Amino acid sequence: MEVRNLLYSYTTDKVLRFPDLHVNKGGQCLLLGESGSGKTTLLHLIGGLLKPGQGMIRIGDTDITKLSEHKLDHFRGQHIGFVFQKNHLITALTVKKNLLMAPFLAGVSHDEARVQTVLQELGLAEKANADVRQLSHGQAQRVAIARAVLNKPDVILADEPTSALDDKNCDRVIELLLSVAKQNQSTLLIATHDQRLKSKIAQQIIL
Repeated sequence: MEVRNLLYSYTTDKVLRFPDLHVNKGGQCLLLGESGSGKTTLLHLIGGLLKPGQGMIRIGDTDITKLSEHKLDHFRGQHIGFVFQKNHLITALTVKKNLLMAPFLAGVSHDEARVQTVLQELGLAEKANADVRQLSHGQAQRVAIARAVLNKPDVILADEPTSALDDKNCDRVIELLLSVAKQNQSTLLIATHDQRLKSKIAQQIIL
């Protein structure tokens, strides 16, 4: 994953310029900075949720800034996994059906065995048919991580995944993210102001 000469403006008097960034396939990087420094904006740019004013964002061999909206939607679904601050699980669906939304929205065929494998890896196998409203906060977060990695994305983008957690659960979530990223050979980019993560990942960018 590579970012070069990236610029984004919310208004004419608020222009964000981002440092160049390169993370090898399967590598990990922390985006550090206080609230308002642009971490989430950069994550959304890399994920194709925002369009930059200028610059290049390359994932694999594809510069996503050159893609049409339709092709970008398709590319995002197949190659990028998101773990947001809020899990955005659909309460009307079971855990399993929440996961199956990932291949459905990406326009790829779903694989029931893959769903079971990912749930097993994250200690959620027995929760496949559970109502998401009955999950603990930690379980819901693991379901969100499972959904993010289901399509074996090239890049996993995580926005403040540990900010509301105590030390024990912070360690557990970061180890889960590192583990599933390694299993899927995914590049992992975490935006955070949580200083506890600085000892976990060597490559760091401060905004």
